[in-house]
Amino acid sequence: MILDLIKAYFSIFVVMDTLGNLPIFFTFMKSVAEKKRKEVALQTIYIAGAVLLVFLFFGHRVLSFFNVDFQSFKIAGGIIVLIFGLKLVIGLKILESRFKTYRTAMVPLATPLITGPATITTIMIFVYQYGLLLTLLASVLNLFTAYLFLSRAENLNRILGRQGSDALSKIMGLILTAIAVGFIKQGLFP
Repeated sequence: MILDLIKAYFSIFVVMDTLGNLPIFFTFMKSVAEKKRKEVALQTIYIAGAVLLVFLFFGHRVLSFFNVDFQSFKIAGGIIVLIFGLKLVIGLKILESRFKTYRTAMVPLATPLITGPATITTIMIFVYQYGLLLTLLASVLNLFTAYLFLSRAENLNRILGRQGSDALSKIMGLILTAIAVGFIKQGLFP
């Protein structure tokens, strides 16, 4: 169980890409006081957590409502996760230009960046793979980790810099791409 929790935690961590999202959060919040930045980070995690929990608990009902079998969902979800992984590896700018029009980082960062299609897909697959309790625990730990990172965005941005953050994001993208291929294989060859 501990090994499964570690696997689930790190997989979700890679999919959420909190380190890669730090520069986006910092860009939105650089002119905001540190206290307000922490408040926005907490609100961001609340929104991301709410979206994540809805799909964690009710995602399977959504699939059955639309008569989507889980193998098809794994393949479709694997393709989405693959696109996000490739985005990180080769540096595609999907959706990011649209975020410049938002006044705070809460909505674009909470969803779709932290809890977007790739995260939702991953947790729904993990509920089937690892069970509800373990996936819930891994998800909550990731939300806590994301809050720690976002609330210390200025310090981490200073340490990592844009290049360091981009390099980590590319490494995570490669891992994410491998996870996506695994999802697709599981869907094709159950």
